[in-house]
Amino acid sequence: MFDTRAAGVLAHPTSFPSRYGIGDLGAGAYDFINFLESAKQKLWQVLPLGPTGFGDSPYQSFSAFAGNPYLVSPDELVKEGWLTADDVVDVPHFDGNSVDYGPVINYKMGLFRRAYERFLTKATEEQQKKYGKFCAKHKSWLEDYALFSAIKAYLIEGRKNEWETPELLAYEKAMKKFLTPDQVNDYYYGAAWSSWPANIAGREKAALKEVSGGLEKEIGFVKFLQYEFFRQWDAVKAYANKKNVRIIGDIPIFVALDSADVWANPSLYSLKDNWPTAVAGVPPDYFSETGQLWGNPLYNWAEHKKDGYAWWCSRVAAVLNMVDIVRIDHFRGFEAYWSVPAGDKTALKGKWVKGPGKPLFDALKKHLKGLPIIAEDLGVITEKVNKLRTDFGLPGMRVLQFAFHPEHKSIYLPHLYDNSQTIVYTGTHDNNTTIGWYDTATEAEKDYLRRYLNVSGNNVAWDLIRLAMASSGVLAIVPVQDILNLNGDARMNQPGQATGWWRFRYTQGTLTDEHAARLGYLTELYHR
Repeated sequence: MFDTRAAGVLAHPTSFPSRYGIGDLGAGAYDFINFLESAKQKLWQVLPLGPTGFGDSPYQSFSAFAGNPYLVSPDELVKEGWLTADDVVDVPHFDGNSVDYGPVINYKMGLFRRAYERFLTKATEEQQKKYGKFCAKHKSWLEDYALFSAIKAYLIEGRKNEWETPELLAYEKAMKKFLTPDQVNDYYYGAAWSSWPANIAGREKAALKEVSGGLEKEIGFVKFLQYEFFRQWDAVKAYANKKNVRIIGDIPIFVALDSADVWANPSLYSLKDNWPTAVAGVPPDYFSETGQLWGNPLYNWAEHKKDGYAWWCSRVAAVLNMVDIVRIDHFRGFEAYWSVPAGDKTALKGKWVKGPGKPLFDALKKHLKGLPIIAEDLGVITEKVNKLRTDFGLPGMRVLQFAFHPEHKSIYLPHLYDNSQTIVYTGTHDNNTTIGWYDTATEAEKDYLRRYLNVSGNNVAWDLIRLAMASSGVLAIVPVQDILNLNGDARMNQPGQATGWWRFRYTQGTLTDEHAARLGYLTELYHR
């Protein structure tokens, strides 16, 4: 996987052009793949593809196995016959450069419910058979996820006009140590599973049987959306591979507390009374002086070890069924992770706790018959973390925006790369765009960059693209925002800020033949 120089582009499907307020798996995805082919790119990197929850972050998903239903293309549903052309005539006006998630979700879910009604009444025997095969193939996670989603939808609807109920007051009392009043409202009215009736949250068999019996149609709707997501995604991936483009997927190391995974398998996490005993984060870093408090529950690694890390093996295998290579976010957490006491308001008082280390990757290697994995090894990296990565032959990452500190020799400077098994980025989804970064960099950093590259700094995004392409790193990945020379307004995410991100989009025609030719020229020049 990592023995041939190649180049690619980082672009999440939500960023693609479409009429529906958010990029999807329709024409925008195919046009992007055509752009990659014309630009001589061999890689397309995406962010996690799971269903997004509060804050719209793909790194806080309702499921580690399910797909994001908002990526389902209405135009593809028209082709299948589940929507008509008339259904998608009166599309609201959406911003072509930014996703406004609330209106987008309301509109698209209305379309999808209409599509599901047609599926129920008009699906042929062959179509029903394909749907049934999909549900049977994915039963191990789909049943729990569909029930989880149906219960959540039912409670959100039931609670939206209720105020100061005994249930809300009781939840507020139970959570006052961990959540602010505003967070209590978000969790309760968003029907986080920790706010569910105790017998359902605790998965009592009789309670689950009763509630599922009353939610059969909603459960079916959730399954239908997953069927359509995977059908559309599989077609997109097949098209990419036909164009000799490999897809790099992404796995967050942690899962969201409000997820089907934690609700269905609580013993795999460090919980007490349906709440984490400690949560994930990182100590003070490049992005935050008080560290990053992610809030994810930590794994009960002793429990995972008992069955040979079966859940992790299933998780990675499921993602690799969707992509060709996978990047695992926050790789250093497998050697040791930052554990923050539940209820703390910052990550300052956390501590390093030993992770699963080598036995987990031994299990993955055996189960997967190899490890097509990129290790995201940014942040506080020790020799032990490096040894875990190199022992399994996993390439690490280098981000050029981190390189230009004149006070010291940064490991991110290309002439200091210790081997070619490195994936080079101008920036990632967590970084500013390169122009946005340069605009806010210190004068010393700007001066060092200009001297290092012998450039004026007037075309800094493409200067760093050239540097990435020229480096010894085996793969070079460039965010689409840098190709488009966009400033900080196009930033995808700001670590440590929970809301207001993941919105970037570009419009039809923005990626041009000139961009493709320029990128292709550099790709060929540096033998990628």
